[in-house]
Amino acid sequence: MEKKELMETIESNSQAVQKLEDVPTFQNEKAKSPEEVKSQNIGSDDLASDNRHADEHKSNVMKTETDDESFNNVGQNPSVDNVDGSKVSELYSQGGIVDMTSGQDDLAKGMNEGGDVESTRINQKIDEILSEDNNLEPVFDGTEVPGMEASRSTDNCSLDLNADHDTQGVVEKAVALKNFVRERSAVAVSTVLRRLSGKGDEGSMSNSDDESKNASESLNVDSTEKKSWNPLNYIRRSFDAESEGKNECRVPITGGPHYPIVMKGRIILYTRLGCQESKIVRLFLYMKRLRYVEINIDVYPSRKQELDKISGSTSVPKVFFNEILIGGLNELKSLDESGQLDEKIEFLITEAPSIEAPLPPLSEEDDASSSGALDEMALIVSKMKESIVVKDRFYKMRRFTKCFLGSEAVDFLSEDQYLERQEAVEFARNLASKFFFQHVLDENLFEDGNHLYRFLDDDPVVASKCFNIPRGLTTVQPKPIIEIASRLRFLSRAIFEAYVSEDGHHVNYRSFHGSEEFARYLRIVEELQRVEMRDISREEKLAFFINLYNMMAIHAILEWGHPAGELERRKLFGDFKYVIGGSTYSLSAIQNGILRGNQRPPYNLRKPFGAKDKRASVALPYSEPLVHFALVCGTRSGPALRCYSPRDIDKELVDSARNFLRSGGLLIDLNTKVARASRILKWFSGDFGKSDAEVLRHVSNYLDPADAEVLLDLLATSEVKVIHTPYDWALND
Repeated sequence: MEKKELMETIESNSQAVQKLEDVPTFQNEKAKSPEEVKSQNIGSDDLASDNRHADEHKSNVMKTETDDESFNNVGQNPSVDNVDGSKVSELYSQGGIVDMTSGQDDLAKGMNEGGDVESTRINQKIDEILSEDNNLEPVFDGTEVPGMEASRSTDNCSLDLNADHDTQGVVEKAVALKNFVRERSAVAVSTVLRRLSGKGDEGSMSNSDDESKNASESLNVDSTEKKSWNPLNYIRRSFDAESEGKNECRVPITGGPHYPIVMKGRIILYTRLGCQESKIVRLFLYMKRLRYVEINIDVYPSRKQELDKISGSTSVPKVFFNEILIGGLNELKSLDESGQLDEKIEFLITEAPSIEAPLPPLSEEDDASSSGALDEMALIVSKMKESIVVKDRFYKMRRFTKCFLGSEAVDFLSEDQYLERQEAVEFARNLASKFFFQHVLDENLFEDGNHLYRFLDDDPVVASKCFNIPRGLTTVQPKPIIEIASRLRFLSRAIFEAYVSEDGHHVNYRSFHGSEEFARYLRIVEELQRVEMRDISREEKLAFFINLYNMMAIHAILEWGHPAGELERRKLFGDFKYVIGGSTYSLSAIQNGILRGNQRPPYNLRKPFGAKDKRASVALPYSEPLVHFALVCGTRSGPALRCYSPRDIDKELVDSARNFLRSGGLLIDLNTKVARASRILKWFSGDFGKSDAEVLRHVSNYLDPADAEVLLDLLATSEVKVIHTPYDWALND
C-alpha cells in the first residue's frame, strides 16, 4: 500500500512539473522553453550559469512542492497543490513574488537532509518562540540594530495582472523563507535585549494579552508608500478606521465632530491666557463645526489696540464673522437659541472676508526670536565657510564628511583678522567654545595642524536627524537659556489652552499644525543650537526639559506621524533630535539622560551618555521619579499635558502624579488583594523602588489618603499581587 501511495504521489508531482514547464512568463506573450525561462528569472544568475540537466531540475521542483505543506505551517505562502491559472492569480493577489524556478534548486538542497519530519519539528519550535515573543516590551533608547532599517522593506513585489492573458506562476520559496528569517530576527534581537537587561521573563509572560503588537507587523511596510506618506494621514486614517468600527470608540478632543464646515469666510476669536469664557467659546465653535483663527492678545500684544479700535473694548472673548462683530459667549448663545446663528453661518459659507475684516496673526508678529544684537562671530564664521576648503577627508583610518583642517582655519583667521598665528589659534578656540564647529572625534577644543573639524550644521547627524536647525547661519547673538525657557513656557501655555482639551488628554493636531503659534515655537527652538546650558538651576532645568520634551513629541508626530509599531516608536524616541548647546538630544536622551540622571532606558544595556559625553554635565545629579507623570509622548495612556514653571516645579509634579495615579494609574482591589498599576511603574520601577512593594509604598504618597491607608495596611499584613495594565499607544487626538 505504501508503495502504491508513493507511486501515486510521484505521478501527481510529475503532472504538476509538466504544468510548470508549460506556464508562460510575463515578459513575453509566447511560451519559452524551460532553459529560457530559467535564464530570465530574477535573482537566478547562479542558476542560469549552472548547466543542470532537465531531469535534475524536475526533481528539485518536485521536492520543493513536496515540502510545501511543512513550509505552510509557518504561515508564509499557500501551497501549490494544483498549478492552474486561478490558483496563480490568487497567489498574485496575496502579494507574493511570482517566479518560475528562481531559488527552487537551492531551497530543495536545504530541504533534502531534514525531510518533512525535521521541517515540522522546526516549525513547532518557531511557533513556540513566536508565542513567547508576543510578550516583548517596547524598546526606548533609539539605538539602532544593524540591518534593522533594511528589514523594514520586504523583498516581496506585487505585479498587476492583465485579465486578458492567462497568467500563471509559482511563489518563490527561497525569497519567502528569507523574508521569514529576517522578520523573526528582529523579534529575536528584542528578546535578547530584554533577557540580557536583567528583567525577568515572568512578569512579561503573565501579560501576554497586554503587550503591543509583534515587531514583525511593523516590518511589513511598503517603502514606496513611506516616501509619499503625509504624517497627518495617520490622524485621518485613525478616525476613518474608528468610524468603520474597526477600533474601539475613542473620545475626540472635545467630544464633537472632527471635520469643520467648508466656508469662504473667516472667524476670528480674540482670547487671553487663563480666560474661562474663552475656553467655553472654543468648545461652542468646535461643536458647531466652525473653524476659527485664535488671536491671544497676551501672545500678540499689538492686537490689543486693534481689538479696542474695532470693538470699543479690550474684553475677551470676542468673535468676528468676517468684519461683523458677533460678541462674546452670551451673544453666541442668544443667536443660537433664536436661530439667527444659522443665518450668520450661511453668510460665512458664501461670503469671503472683506479688507475691513481682522487678519490672522502674521508671520513673526510680536516675536522676539529673530530680534537681538548682531553676532560678529557668526559673520566671521559665515565668511570662513565660504573661504576654506570643506570636503571629505580620512583621519585615523576613517572617512569623515564635510570637514576642514585646523591649520586651514588658522590661516584664514590670521589673514582675515590680521592676527598672529597663536592669536588666531586662541580666536579659533573661542569660536569652537561658542559651538560654531567641533573636532570630528571630540578629542580637543581646537588645535593647529592636521586635526579635522566640522561646522555644526555640516555634522551628518545634525543635518539628517535634527529638526531645529535653520537654513543658513543665525547671525543673532544667542540669548540666555533662562530667557528662551521663559518664552517657551509662555507659548506652551497658550498652545495648550488653544489646542489641548481641558483635561490635557487630547490634542487637536490638525489645527495646531497650521497655526502661527507652532511656527513661533519652531523659531524659538532654533535658538537652542548655540545656547549655554551651564549655571542653570535644578528647578529651571527640570521645567525647561519637561516642557521641551512635551512640545518636541508633538513636533515629532506632526513631522513623521504617529508611530504604528515598536520599530517606529524606537525611531521616534531615538532619531528625532534637537541641537541644544552644540549637542544633539533625542526624546530618549532628554528623558533617560537628563531627567533620570543618565539611567539606562528600560530593557537596554547602555546608559544614554558615556563617560566622555559632554551632555553628561547637563544631566541632573539623580533621577527624578515624578517626571514620568509629566512627560507626554502622544499616547492615550500617558499623563495629562500641562505647562511647568521653575518656581513651582515640585508642587506641580506632585499634582501631576496625584492626577495620574488617582485617575486610573493605580487601582487597588481589596477582595482579591490585587493592585492594577500603569505599565509606566513597571518600565521605570527602579526609580521608585527595588521591589513591587517598595514601588507601591512610594506611589501611595500620591493617592487619596483613604486609599493610601488601605494600601499600606494591605502591604503590611499580606502579599499584594501587582498586575500591570495594558499601555494604549494610540494617538491622543
